Parts: sequence; C-alpha cells; structure tokens
Amino acid sequence: MRVMGVDPGLTRCGVSIVESGLGRQVTALAVDVVRTPPDMDLAQRLLLVSDAAEHWMDTHRPGAVAIERVFSQHNVRTAMGTAQAGGVIALAAARRGIPVAFHTPSQVKAAVTGNGSADKAQVTAMVTKILGLRTAPKPADAADALALAICHCWRAPMLERMAKAEAQAAQAQRKYAERLAQQRKAVTG
Repeated sequence: MRVMGVDPGLTRCGVSIVESGLGRQVTALAVDVVRTPPDMDLAQRLLLVSDAAEHWMDTHRPGAVAIERVFSQHNVRTAMGTAQAGGVIALAAARRGIPVAFHTPSQVKAAVTGNGSADKAQVTAMVTKILGLRTAPKPADAADALALAICHCWRAPMLERMAKAEAQAAQAQRKYAERLAQQRKAVTG
C-alpha cells in the first residue's frame, strides 16, 4: 500500500510518501515540507498547499492519504489554519477518488513509538529507525508526515477488518430482525 502522509499546516505542511511491504515493513519514497509565507493572503496560502498536495498525489499515486486530525491547540488561529490546510488536502484526495483517513496525534505517536504521549524527538528517532534512514528527517513536520504514513500503513488493515466485522454484524442483525418479524406475522397471521 502506498500512503501519502500529511502533517497539515499553513506555514509548514509536511508531506510524505511511504510504501508498506510484508508485515510492518515500510519504505520512505519521498518527503518534503511545503512552506507558505505568513504575510500572504490566506486563500493564496491554501491554494499553494492544495497545488503542492495535488502535485504529490498526481506524481506518486497514493492508495490512501493519512492526515493528522486537528485535536486541540492553545492557539485558535493556528488550529484553524491547520484544519483549513488539512481540508484542502482532503478535498484534493476526494476529487481523485483517494480514500482519506484522519489520525489523532496520540494515535500516530502510539503507533510509531508505543507511547501516545511521546515527544517530537522520540517520534523523529523512531521514524528514523523504522525507515532505516541514515539521518533524521528535518524539520519535525517532515518526520511527522512520515509518522502519519507509517501509522496508516500499520492501522489500516486493522481498521478495515473492524469495518468488515461491523458490516457483517449489522447484516446479521437485519436478517435476525426480518426472521423475527416473519415469525411474529406467522403467529398472529
């Protein structure tokens, strides 16, 4: 599975492409940080982020896009910008028919380090180790984008199995309800 990991942001937006292999084997194919000037008009900044994301999607053809879910930040303005950047990237993926998954920071940290409250240095160190990189990806936005893609590679199969199990349970419940209704109808008939 080829996954585009995105650490959304307006000033710095981390983007990466990771490919999963057998088991937990993952390989980094590309990583970068899209930057926009803080003094630029918001709509223009979002356009730059969107254009870069579309270029990555068209060039690398990911099978899924994993975006960090904006959980909470102390600075509302930063949170809004982060959410808006993630939104334009999700829209670009949807237009291409690419499934989008949102992962919280704690889910990503837990997947990569085993600790949902790991710090950025721990995440970067584990990303470097997992991918077998000679040097740590910099800045942190690049490492976070890689961590998101790794997280999705490792979580997606489990999430897919859970969704199938839920769909099967719902179907079984519908069949049971239909059978029960038929029995009641036959008794009262």
